[in-house]
Amino acid sequence: MTDKSFDAFKKRYEISREEMTRELFRENAESIRVKKEATAVRNLQRIIEAVFTISKVKGFQAMSMRDLCNESGLSMGGLYGYIKGKEELLALIQGQGRRLVERFLLESLTDLTDPFEKLDALIRVHIYLSEVARPWFFFNFMESRHLGKEDLTQALIMEAATEKALADLIEEGIALKTFAPCDAALLAGLIKSMQQDWYLKRWKFRKRKVTVERYADAVIEMAFFRLAL
Repeated sequence: MTDKSFDAFKKRYEISREEMTRELFRENAESIRVKKEATAVRNLQRIIEAVFTISKVKGFQAMSMRDLCNESGLSMGGLYGYIKGKEELLALIQGQGRRLVERFLLESLTDLTDPFEKLDALIRVHIYLSEVARPWFFFNFMESRHLGKEDLTQALIMEAATEKALADLIEEGIALKTFAPCDAALLAGLIKSMQQDWYLKRWKFRKRKVTVERYADAVIEMAFFRLAL
């Protein structure tokens, strides 16, 4: 990323909540009875936004299908055109979140060779992505404990994979003698925690008038300071 601004990130990746929902529809088109894409994407977006709204107030597990009808404005029959029930809906949202993170983090490293540039991209893109898709990130983190065994396993694998990507990159830089020696796994865990802090404790940074760009810069500066020779 030559231009490291948040605006440049949004233009480069052309991501929006609508596009995220469109991807979700296309990934799960076989299980969704409504086949007209424009209609399906519009209503899926209403359903997902309603889930996020209700979950903030009472949590996903306490949400009823009637609650979802009332918040989304869809009838019960309308809801069942898209999902079979709450558990399938949870799996759809969680699965899309995992695919989104995996794709964007991989794309962020394209054509980069310098370890510092790669680490900058890996940290920055994750934070910027969580800003664009904050409701998804927040929901996935808060509701992961309610997943079934199989989905929870996949969520934990993805969580470990993003942290491992950081650790592997740090170890690569150490091996190249670009980074100072350190406990790569520990530093990766600290970076991961700071990335999560952005979307889990947003109120704290809003109160301090900290922008997403400033926050990303601060996390990167911390990592670079530890890794400088």
